Amino acid sequence: MVNALLDGLNEPQAEAVVHSGGPLLIVAGAGSGKTRVLTHRIAHLIGDRGAHPGEILAITFTNKAAGELRERLDELIGGRARGIWALTFHSACLRILRREASRVGLKSSFSVYDADDARRLLGHIVKDLHLDSKKTTPRWLASEISRLKNELISVEEAAEAANDAKATLVADIYREYDHRLRLADAVDFDDIIGLTVGLLRDFPAVAESWRRRFRHVLVDEYQDTNHAQYVFLRELVGTGEDASELSVVGDADQSIYAFRGATIRNILEFEKDYPNAKTVLLEQNYRSTQTILDAANAVIKLNSQRGPEKRLWSAQGQGPTIQGFNAESDGGEATWVANRIDDLVDDGETTFSEVAVFYRTNAQSRAFEEVFIRRGIPYKVVGGVRFYERKEIRDLLAYLKLTVNPDDTVSAQRVINVPKRGLGDKAVGAVAQYAAANDVSFAAAARAVDDIAMTPRARNGVKKFTDILDKAAKLAETAGPDEVLEQVLADTGYLEELSASKDPRDESRVDNIQELISVAHEFSTKADEDAENDTATFLEQIALVADSDQIPEEQGQVTLMTLHTAKGLEYDTVFLTGMDDGMFPHERSMGKSEDLEEERRLAYVGLTRARQRLFLTRASTRSVFGTPQFFAASRFLGEIPGGLVEWSDSTPPSKPVKFGRTPSFGQPIAMKDPGDVPVVTAGDKVEHAKWGEGKVVETKGSGPRAQARIDFGVGDPKWVILRLAPLTKVDS
Repeated sequence: MVNALLDGLNEPQAEAVVHSGGPLLIVAGAGSGKTRVLTHRIAHLIGDRGAHPGEILAITFTNKAAGELRERLDELIGGRARGIWALTFHSACLRILRREASRVGLKSSFSVYDADDARRLLGHIVKDLHLDSKKTTPRWLASEISRLKNELISVEEAAEAANDAKATLVADIYREYDHRLRLADAVDFDDIIGLTVGLLRDFPAVAESWRRRFRHVLVDEYQDTNHAQYVFLRELVGTGEDASELSVVGDADQSIYAFRGATIRNILEFEKDYPNAKTVLLEQNYRSTQTILDAANAVIKLNSQRGPEKRLWSAQGQGPTIQGFNAESDGGEATWVANRIDDLVDDGETTFSEVAVFYRTNAQSRAFEEVFIRRGIPYKVVGGVRFYERKEIRDLLAYLKLTVNPDDTVSAQRVINVPKRGLGDKAVGAVAQYAAANDVSFAAAARAVDDIAMTPRARNGVKKFTDILDKAAKLAETAGPDEVLEQVLADTGYLEELSASKDPRDESRVDNIQELISVAHEFSTKADEDAENDTATFLEQIALVADSDQIPEEQGQVTLMTLHTAKGLEYDTVFLTGMDDGMFPHERSMGKSEDLEEERRLAYVGLTRARQRLFLTRASTRSVFGTPQFFAASRFLGEIPGGLVEWSDSTPPSKPVKFGRTPSFGQPIAMKDPGDVPVVTAGDKVEHAKWGEGKVVETKGSGPRAQARIDFGVGDPKWVILRLAPLTKVDS
């Protein structure tokens, strides 16, 4: 069977397939056929080395990848593939845990809480401990506890290591959370691996029995493992003569999930962890042209953390030159991309389904979505919801709708406790019951809260909500939707809550809100002066964009997605957009060399998704909170040899930028560092980038929550969030 399995493999691939006798590291460059090597190696273990299918554990990171692995094995070896455990880390550990549940104090029928269940449980704990749910959010707590569990830090260890009030609070809630999980005979996702590690460590005989069961352990995408997964493999495989045969496949250059806890050291130090390991490099790429690979090689070689040096090469020829475009604005960038897609499809060079548009953050999809809808280009957003369907966008649009239609019950019920203002289900239910009994809208019932039985705290929360709506409705009579949005954000504290969060998902939500304000500002500056109600017209336009008829699937669709979502995929034509310093690499990555290196790996992943055609685009100016900001070209563009890219205008990108914090010029003003927030008091003069000179009337809050009410000489004084506003103090 060996000859048949090796047929069509290159020399390094064949070497990896037939290796035996010790740990194996397969360094698989992008598009180098790693899945083929993995499946042929498993087939070789069964067909030529006599391994029983039940002795093989093959671990992947996603259910989709596990399914594809099983399908390929079924094609290769038929029915024997069914005995192989081809599973994700969580699925494999869950199977082990179910069978050994009693040893860790669980019933075999224990429940598994997903992320939403975990947050709800933490919400109950926060409420029971009488904590401020705005300062101590369940989402933040879930993130902190997950980090501890992924580092295999126990409740006791977290308490011992706590050296400040914040760490002590997290440790205390971690203890109570763990206690309530056990009372409910439940585990969360992080427990699935953590408890399995504990099981293997605490019960050597159990570890030995599973080690005898799985004589061959194979792991895909090893560079994406976190500490808990790494320790699980060490405990399962064991050491010495009785160790199982471990084979891992991965590429340090594609390690892009540090924000999920993945640690690149696991693959960089594999040979140190397993001194007798053999390393095989797969460098021949079967996906892309040499031009695309030359660009990717040039960018990634500047990283210091890479493991064994490799250089991707292709036998498919040079292929077409990479195309680059410098747009004047983000709208111009989206229009140019749409034009190129139309041209390529009209000329029969590609189809919509073979085109992908990549961006760094989900907020960037909005410009492309709107242009594609106007142009009739079918598209789908992968790995995230469409811009106007995202929770934070729908929340803020609900507030806007209530300024136009105060009786909009659906919108009122959506945001009456968003962000949280002390209203539980009982209080909201009481308002709904009053509305039904008196045949009035929910919002009207809320305004009659003095006639509804509820606690004083809940009543104050409802009044706060209606006060916010009344102020916003009054402002909407004379101001554009951008100003109304900014006032709602200031009055509700919505943006402050997200800004204070340590959850990476909340950082992307801030980006989305910033994008919505930019859209509203663009509308306000272009709106007809005779428009009867700017906010109503703005909402109508958004409704038309959000509810446009979908073009039938059979035509194919252009794929829109973030670079993180793009990993593992490939397309004939790729547009890598937003190539500006501050966008990509993201501004949050510029303070540490390891963060910048992760961004460079992300660029490498994006470049190597393209098979035939690659387009790189950027914009000189982008709207940030409604204010145009200048962006310098991404340093990654400057790292690609000039001869590989043909630019469509006369402004090629700058030379590579050395590592270090870039000057504030050229960076978006999204959120100031705490030390840069202007300190103002009543009477101070300030200059706003949009509204001009003004005088501070009053202030409230401190630190990241500091706000100021400023009289700009036109209309009512405006509240602004000092950490976000493009504001400077003017010396008297």
